[in-house]
Amino acid sequence: MEEGTGWESGRHCWSGYCVWVIGVSPIEGVGVMKNGSGVEAERLVAWADSPPVGGIYRVHSSAVKRAMDLVMAFTVLTFVSPVLLGIYALLKIFDPGPALFSQLRVGRDGRTFTVYKFRTMRIDAQERLDNLLATDAEAAAEWAKFQKLKRDPRVTVLGRFLRKSSLDELPQLLNIVRGEMSVIGPRPVTSGEIHRYGQEYPYYTAVRPGVLGLWQVKGRNKLTYPERIAYDVQYVKTWSIWQDVKIMFMAIPVVLLGLGAY
Repeated sequence: MEEGTGWESGRHCWSGYCVWVIGVSPIEGVGVMKNGSGVEAERLVAWADSPPVGGIYRVHSSAVKRAMDLVMAFTVLTFVSPVLLGIYALLKIFDPGPALFSQLRVGRDGRTFTVYKFRTMRIDAQERLDNLLATDAEAAAEWAKFQKLKRDPRVTVLGRFLRKSSLDELPQLLNIVRGEMSVIGPRPVTSGEIHRYGQEYPYYTAVRPGVLGLWQVKGRNKLTYPERIAYDVQYVKTWSIWQDVKIMFMAIPVVLLGLGAY
């Protein structure tokens, strides 16, 4: 048995899929496993306790989900291209600076990728945040609990509208086409947030991050960070095509009414 993993080295199979324990992950006490089916031989997966009961890790289920992602991404891009161009133009006219915001996020298998959004914050956003957290104890406590601020001084007027309507997320359709994200999945996090997941982190890296996540339709920004992580883990453990469809329909009133968004 690998020291500190709790898993014996070798082949392990559950309900139609197999993995190989190949070493120790950066998270103490979590074994890193490699798919041994020969079909996805390079995919790395790790589980904190036990494999999930959902079928997202079977090759055919993963292929169906990817096909759905591509169909939805290309369909939406076809219809919203004028909206994308309009938002881009408005940002360039009324908000000096780059129209797109890009940032490295952690994706499937722990690989980093560049996520795209319409920029909703001022150019000096980080400086404003650092100053606020250093001088406002209440804001610092809110940030520590949610990693978000309800009255965020970094967000522009146009940015508030884009966030409230979720239009700022539209450029992530490109991430879906590139295979870095999915329509539904845990929201992509930065490397600085990984420690918050603890031993649940392997569940996060087992799937592509999503434009929409379970916690977004279960409370969105009203949820604490631990609650959001719990919903991410629940999604991965219980995944099915029908669950993705259900989340899409649940997201309609959330997005149209701006529930929990700020």
